[in-house]
Amino acid sequence: MSRTHGPALPARADVEEAARRLAGRVVRTPVLHSPAIDRLAGARILLKAENLQDGGSYKMRGAMLAVGRLADAGHTGVVAQSTGNHAVAVALAARRHGLAATVVLPVDAAPVKVDRARAAGARVVRAGTTVEERLAVARRIAEVEGHPLVDAYDHPDVVAGQGSASLELIEEAARHGTPLDALVVPVGGGGGIAGACLAAAGTPIEVYGVEPVGCDSLARSLAAGRPTPVAPAPSLAEGLRPGCVGDLPFAVARTGVRGVVRVDDDAIAEAFRLLLLDLKVLVEPSGAAALAGALRLGEPAGGGGVGTAAGPGDVGGSPWPSGGGRRRTVGVVLTGGNVEADLVARLAGDRTTAGVAA
Repeated sequence: MSRTHGPALPARADVEEAARRLAGRVVRTPVLHSPAIDRLAGARILLKAENLQDGGSYKMRGAMLAVGRLADAGHTGVVAQSTGNHAVAVALAARRHGLAATVVLPVDAAPVKVDRARAAGARVVRAGTTVEERLAVARRIAEVEGHPLVDAYDHPDVVAGQGSASLELIEEAARHGTPLDALVVPVGGGGGIAGACLAAAGTPIEVYGVEPVGCDSLARSLAAGRPTPVAPAPSLAEGLRPGCVGDLPFAVARTGVRGVVRVDDDAIAEAFRLLLLDLKVLVEPSGAAALAGALRLGEPAGGGGVGTAAGPGDVGGSPWPSGGGRRRTVGVVLTGGNVEADLVARLAGDRTTAGVAA
């Protein structure tokens, strides 16, 4: 499913340039660590808290880079579509640069994300439930109004901007003497995982994607050798349900990703509670999915627990070697924190799923 016409393939240098341009314009979010999480994972886990980013997610990075360049080029407005966080980020970036913004969200978008986009000054249009429906509406608006479309997945600046979060994590870990062996990023349309692959290019860092069970377009695309749409299943991680990985992210990830981990709602809920109760960090389920995936990677071969494997492209067993004299260090990007209050209450108090180790 093509969303762009011949997208240019970005490189690591583009992520480094994005980081330079974004310095002082976005939050350099902290890297968090928990011994309790380390014990559960069987590795040192470093968590990049992008839930504390402006706009509540790492989408602010790609939006600020892309919208800033469009403003420099003389554009007076932008159009975007997403399940929520990208729309919020584009709205905020447009307001900072004095541009008008129209964002297209699904009819079932999380109310907190709709409210945030409107509060940032964007005109919000609701359209369907699939990325195809949103894109069709967004393209019509862009054509009528003469404003460029800032795609959530297939825009080189968006990919490079998102990659700056992973680059910061890689640099921070190295600076503290705990260089990353692996990097784990949740996958929706693929901009974040593509950016992570670029940030890790030329290093021995292994990059893993995490997808909800039934929303596994990247895993299926890697198996098929081309972007492959899925009919997204219900998932707590509503931000990871775009239906198909973007063409540009797939072109980057197909050679940069070591594997994909599928996680179910129980695993996501467990990771959510672990972050909330142990680290006192509030993330949305889409962000918690990354930690669920990292915990899944640490399981012994054939073990049950936080993850559910299903179908092609999934990682089975533990990839962490036991030798080498140094504990594995795994970076995890907590991509966002825009979550409904009632969902927080439900997940925090729900003990019907498997409990998190105390």
